[in-house]
Amino acid sequence: MGQRANPAFAVAVILIPLAALGYAVTVATVQQHTYVHVMAGVLWTGIDVFMGAVLGPVIGGLDDEESSAVFQRLTPKTAFLLPSLAFVTIAGGITLAQRIGLFPHADAWLALFTAVNVIPILLLLGWRLDAWDDRRWQIPFAVATVGSLAWVALTIDGFAMTEPTVAVALALVTVLSVQGFGFLLPGEIRMYREMRSADPDPSIIAGIGKQNAMLGGVQGVFQLLLILDMVYLRYGGFPF
Repeated sequence: MGQRANPAFAVAVILIPLAALGYAVTVATVQQHTYVHVMAGVLWTGIDVFMGAVLGPVIGGLDDEESSAVFQRLTPKTAFLLPSLAFVTIAGGITLAQRIGLFPHADAWLALFTAVNVIPILLLLGWRLDAWDDRRWQIPFAVATVGSLAWVALTIDGFAMTEPTVAVALALVTVLSVQGFGFLLPGEIRMYREMRSADPDPSIIAGIGKQNAMLGGVQGVFQLLLILDMVYLRYGGFPF
């Protein structure tokens, strides 16, 4: 997939956001940390809103051959770009909330957050990619499940209510993560497999692509709700 995306593009859209995140959580000021988090979120949200509100309706008016041609050029790039932006936005936001003291009792909440994200995502990956019998899926699933549940067990005694808006943010991020990594990403992998097959079926590529564009719009709605929650968290009120 990296070859189809352009190797330089694939490497850049992963390494640059990750380098920015590494800088934000180590030596950056609070303002610089905020900038990294907000810019990654703006790009992630903007692309998803564009996919759902603009690209989806445009693709819906094309036939399967034309839709397939679009997704064969688009999918290899979004498969690298969107997960990278999503990870940096989420990790940057959580670490920023901890840094400025808006995320009390974080350890137990992060353990629960990890479990309710990782386990469903891996289950969906196994189902969507038909990998239940594949050891390459079974081993990561077993390790991640046992590890995340062990973390919950070690921290549950310290569980206490955190800032309500942080709890809402974690719930919204869970929806976004499960949708993104459990539905959108496997869809992109399935499209790529079909592209690489001996006789690619444009209707399959177009069908999965249209479904992903629609889900991208749903992601955009949840991201806008998340932004609203973040405004309330930061300034103590909604912007209206």
